[in-house]
Amino acid sequence: MNRLGIAFALVVACGGVDASAADSQVVTYEAFGAVGDGVADDLPAICKAHEHANRNGLSVRSNPKATYHLGRQALTAVIATNTDWGTSQFIIDDSVEVDDHRKTLFEVRSLLKPAKLAIKRLKRDQKRLDVRPEQDCYVLVYDNNVKRYRRRGRNQNSGTAQRDCFILRRDGSIEGNIDWDYSAVTRVVANPMDQDRLTIRGGRFTTIANQMRQDVGYNYWSRNIKILRSNTQVVGLEHRIKGEGEFGHPYSGFISVSECANVTLRDCFATGHKTYKTIGSTGQPVSMGSYDYTANSVVNFLMVGCRMDDILDRSLWGVIGTNFCKNIRLKDCVLSRMDTHMGVSGRYEILGCTLGHAGLNAIGRGRLVVEDSTLHGRSLVNLRSDYGSTWEGEVVINRCRWIPAAGSRTWPALLGVSNDGTHDFGYPCFMPKSIAIDRLLVDDSVVPSGYQGMYLLADPDGNKQGDPAKRPFPYRLTETIRIGTLKTASGKPPQVSADPWLRKSVSVINK
Repeated sequence: MNRLGIAFALVVACGGVDASAADSQVVTYEAFGAVGDGVADDLPAICKAHEHANRNGLSVRSNPKATYHLGRQALTAVIATNTDWGTSQFIIDDSVEVDDHRKTLFEVRSLLKPAKLAIKRLKRDQKRLDVRPEQDCYVLVYDNNVKRYRRRGRNQNSGTAQRDCFILRRDGSIEGNIDWDYSAVTRVVANPMDQDRLTIRGGRFTTIANQMRQDVGYNYWSRNIKILRSNTQVVGLEHRIKGEGEFGHPYSGFISVSECANVTLRDCFATGHKTYKTIGSTGQPVSMGSYDYTANSVVNFLMVGCRMDDILDRSLWGVIGTNFCKNIRLKDCVLSRMDTHMGVSGRYEILGCTLGHAGLNAIGRGRLVVEDSTLHGRSLVNLRSDYGSTWEGEVVINRCRWIPAAGSRTWPALLGVSNDGTHDFGYPCFMPKSIAIDRLLVDDSVVPSGYQGMYLLADPDGNKQGDPAKRPFPYRLTETIRIGTLKTASGKPPQVSADPWLRKSVSVINK
């Protein structure tokens, strides 16, 4: 029996015939028992539909007029073929007890079997390996003997295992900068990359927020869409959150991309989440919030035309967080923030975007470019202090507008940094070696009394006494700032920094 016959037979076995699905070899949820009335639990039927589609290489299409309720069961629908959710509604009700709040609802996964690769050691910036996989692979390597990213502050920790992700081509070439030296590789993950792009299109999701109360620590919820397949794009998906109350615990990304390469989110809509409080690892109160997007250990992560509302609402958490990524690009997006927690390397590009109150945050190395964008953060670029405010490389700012602190009263510093040279983050820390600025407009019209002009660089150690180069873990300072056109609303020219060491060491070149 061919695929068409199999599809038709299974539809009949499930108690109904979907003629359009049989004719076009497109799988529907209704063929497997989905009701779509917004009340009945449709997740079991959705899981069965995708299982059948994956087994037979068929696309999936939902009913554009249906409202699918995803229930409370600990089930995951595995998506391995193109899926069109169109204008269908999906309800995720987390206000009632669910079987497992960490369980993913949809997982986009390759059906290719993992490869076995032997990698014994690696060098930083290595370009090739003497390994020839049968097809291009996404590779993730670990050295569990070395700890990096020893976080400082109220959420302090002892660090995380050293790791790198990259694409290994069939000819042995590497795409994605190797960040660390590996005298030993303790673990290798190698997943062959599907050549065809998988597309998930549409879908209007609403999460009714959890009301979980936990006074100490974090208890992240998933109930989300997890993408583990390389060469995947999500187009036009919308997610909204309702019912946030006095208590609640954070979500780990409604669209969560992890351990894969070449993933695009295009024309998607996200929602900012309410910020809650908990007790952190030092026993002190800390803020906690939910991401609608996360990307972890991803090579080539692209967001185009993604939008959200309320980007200046300070009661809402920043919309995205990433870790361990290689090459991130945002283009034509409107988001409350963009953030790289535990590093990005290679290219980090913000092009034609508007970023809200939580701004642009960075940790890593390579080339950070901000062009044709409007930013509302306290700093135009903030290098996260909890990870050492390190950016090893250059920063380029061109044709941008910056409204410091979203128009609140502040003495602005274009590059936000904080590192007094006394904490071991697990790596040497750098300010950008060079910063290039051209055609930048700074709206510094709301400033404190005695204001003498914006700072190009924040004071990294709060005017601490003594030579910063002689501290236990010295912070390498910026060498050169090149300025083309920079206009301020106040009319006051920029200053280098309040820090005397920066004023002495940085060379400012006006082009």
